[in-house]
Amino acid sequence: MVYDTAKLLANEMKNSIEYREFSAAKARAMESNTTRALIDEYNKLQIHAQAAMIAGDRESDSLKKLQKISELLQFDADASAYLMAEFRLKRMVGDVYKILAEAVDIDLGALEA
Repeated sequence: MVYDTAKLLANEMKNSIEYREFSAAKARAMESNTTRALIDEYNKLQIHAQAAMIAGDRESDSLKKLQKISELLQFDADASAYLMAEFRLKRMVGDVYKILAEAVDIDLGALEA
């Protein structure tokens, strides 16, 4: 029963405006090899930058590179639209996780940024 409901929820999420906008924006952004490479590097650097910040290193090379790539991506309309759509989709998924966790009294504090 729970798994059937989860599958229904997954289908609802896949048909959501957030996912449809994300999917369309991703397709447009990934058409350009340069934009795709920048987004891939941006995603890698995000992980390294988060690790550096957790370690207390606010002057790491990863943070500096991440900022530079972020600035470049802001000037690319397709890349910017993709990153914003990705943010909105991830926020929706995070909200769903919170609702589910609260229902069964699980702390998701370790997953929060």
